[in-house]
Amino acid sequence: MWFCESFFLKIVYKPHKTIYNTLVNNKKQLKKEINTTENHINGRIYIMKILESKFVRGFIKMADDGYQQGWHERNGGNLSYRLKPEEVEMIKPRLNAPGEWTPIGVEVPGLAGEFFLVTGSGKYFRNIIVDPEVCLAIIELDETGTNYRIRWGLVEGGRPTSELPTHLMNHEVKKKLTNGRHRVIYHAHTTNTIALTFVLPLDDKVFTRELWESATECPVVFPDGVGVVGWMVPGGREIAVKTAELMKKYDVVIWAHHGMFCSGEDFDLTFGLLHTVEKSAEILVKILSMTPRKLQTITPDNFRALAKDFKVSLPEEFLYEKE
Repeated sequence: MWFCESFFLKIVYKPHKTIYNTLVNNKKQLKKEINTTENHINGRIYIMKILESKFVRGFIKMADDGYQQGWHERNGGNLSYRLKPEEVEMIKPRLNAPGEWTPIGVEVPGLAGEFFLVTGSGKYFRNIIVDPEVCLAIIELDETGTNYRIRWGLVEGGRPTSELPTHLMNHEVKKKLTNGRHRVIYHAHTTNTIALTFVLPLDDKVFTRELWESATECPVVFPDGVGVVGWMVPGGREIAVKTAELMKKYDVVIWAHHGMFCSGEDFDLTFGLLHTVEKSAEILVKILSMTPRKLQTITPDNFRALAKDFKVSLPEEFLYEKE
């Protein structure tokens, strides 16, 4: 098409210089107008790429997967993701102009200057897939790690999840312990795990052992075990500090009568971890509903054999002999 047009202009119209120049100038002007329009259109499309980017799509899918499991009644649960530098650079030109700083409520200097995609306070997980710009926010932390500001999302108003202090303290711990590999923190109201906090001692060793025994995959999926926090008022500094302390040892922390927190490298691994714990809890609830005593189970030596074959290290503190 371009060859034909060039040939036509040069061979047919070149002898008529005035007409030729007029056509060429008109073409240049038209091309300029098209480019201007394309830049405007592409600008609009590029804004949309925040929603179309892989990390946002993964975030939305994980949130909806959790809702479909029944873990997010009303506005229950929250999710956060620490952006990679290249992801920040990709979206930075399309973020909102910097606004006012808001205190986080805790100090996370290890996360200074980082960007996070988070769920909003009071937002329903069931609506995230429908209207993510209303339910989600990208926040930026200041250079001291004590304040944040919203750079995208929550277009109808609002603020990040009320559990932001816990999320950020967990992120800081996991960033340091994993050399930056862990980027996802997920909190869900997992029904069966919550139920177990009413009937099992709120003890790391007991919970870990009972969950390990309920499904063979568990020691392989979470070989470090699980931590347990007794009931505390959510959303504040105290529960954030307690949870972050346990995150130094575990990737899973259970909140008594409330839910579960998990940390992982990406959306699939983090969702899979929480899903596995909850599946094991469901099995245990069914066992306990049938009988208070098991006739047979996985023994400490069975666990040691499993660890050897699957090349995982299981802490001996969880392999105690039961009475």
